[in-house]
Amino acid sequence: MSKYDELMQEKSKLMLQSVGIDYNKYEKGNIAFDYETMMSDIGYSIKDIIDIQRETGVGNTPLIELKNLTALARQVSKSGKAARIFIKDEQCNPSGSFKDRRAAISIYEAKKRGYKGVVSATSGNYGAAVASQSAMRGLDCIIVQECYDSQKVGQPEIIEKARKCEAFGAEVVQLTVGPELFYVFLKIIKDTGYFNASLYSPLGIAGTESLGYEIAKQCLESLERYPDAVVVTHAGGGNVTGTARGLIKAGAIDSKIIGASVDLSGLHMASDSDFNKKSFTTGHTGFGIPFMTNPDRSDVPRSAARPLRYLDRYVTVNQGSVFYMTELLAQIEGLERGPAGNTSLAAAFSLAQEMENDQVIVVQETEYTGAGKHIMPQLSFAKNNNIEILINENVLDEIPGKNIILPRGPWALRYKEMDLNKYRKSLIKNLLRNSKVQELEEIDIDFLCKETRYSKEEVNNILRDLEL
Repeated sequence: MSKYDELMQEKSKLMLQSVGIDYNKYEKGNIAFDYETMMSDIGYSIKDIIDIQRETGVGNTPLIELKNLTALARQVSKSGKAARIFIKDEQCNPSGSFKDRRAAISIYEAKKRGYKGVVSATSGNYGAAVASQSAMRGLDCIIVQECYDSQKVGQPEIIEKARKCEAFGAEVVQLTVGPELFYVFLKIIKDTGYFNASLYSPLGIAGTESLGYEIAKQCLESLERYPDAVVVTHAGGGNVTGTARGLIKAGAIDSKIIGASVDLSGLHMASDSDFNKKSFTTGHTGFGIPFMTNPDRSDVPRSAARPLRYLDRYVTVNQGSVFYMTELLAQIEGLERGPAGNTSLAAAFSLAQEMENDQVIVVQETEYTGAGKHIMPQLSFAKNNNIEILINENVLDEIPGKNIILPRGPWALRYKEMDLNKYRKSLIKNLLRNSKVQELEEIDIDFLCKETRYSKEEVNNILRDLEL
């Protein structure tokens, strides 16, 4: 037996030791699991979460109205109307993103349980958040990144995030793209005995609940109403899940949850040849769709990120529109922010034009910007990888991996509506294929209804089509 196979056989034991959650007790029926009990078993109320985050300066970030951007949206709107656009300025967190909220609870728990250090597999802002929170709590930190292609060429945004992690004192293990990430991650967990500060544990998702909770409370206090829509940059699903749960806990049950991703269709995220053909390393369809339709593909047995339970709509924008919006935000609002939140802002600019002037749309995050996240390094990197840079009105004609289309003006910003029903059906198919079951119990049907927001009749119709 190979070393890889030996380690994979230990996966369940290592996950239990490193996260401290016995996922088996939540398993029900043939495919179901008790999601809400798993979430409640962390033992922290929303007040507890907020108090823990305040200890390390996380949260209580400002909600900013983008008056100039709203005025511009009304100017280019076909109806002359557009909702008021707000952003939750998460750059104000210690490491510069909302991911501090997720990391704060995981690192607090690791410290409380007596772990000497933490490890996390992430190429995004979460690594910097884990490193920052670990430094504050006095824990060692190891971040495992997919950083390079086989020629050891690294994507500028990931290189920037590695620099940020190291600045907070973390050890960064940088890998080439491919299947070795999870193996190396597991091996580090086994060798160190460190806590797995997973993005997808109940602790991480619960930490994000404070973000939705704050948005609802701030809107209620300053506007005397909840937001009509909240646009959430969607990648692995934790941002959507946590924000939506927080909004619900604050009473904003009618606020529409709209996920937004950068369209990178056609590019395979685990492909060496495709790795550096993209200009976005997070908040894109390469994560957004696979993690939506197969959430348990993460680094824990059952992911606490379940976006299809909460999404009302899902839209995509092209790479060029996010670059354009980053410049627009800086030049007319005086706010220089990174691409993750500007993905949602690019979508919100168009979505607002479908709403009334007295309505409110909130973009629920911003992120810090740095050398590798700026527009010019990204566009230069794209050109070096033979990506054509174009400017025209037809932004949705962009072909990921072939070109980047910058909109000629704000009137050209567009989004593409994605079919959530298609992804709900894919989720059911994946659950059945992965479990290899031939029949379902009533509890399994109820679980599928909650996972997809379908009625029992709709779920049963899909199961009949699948001949189950």
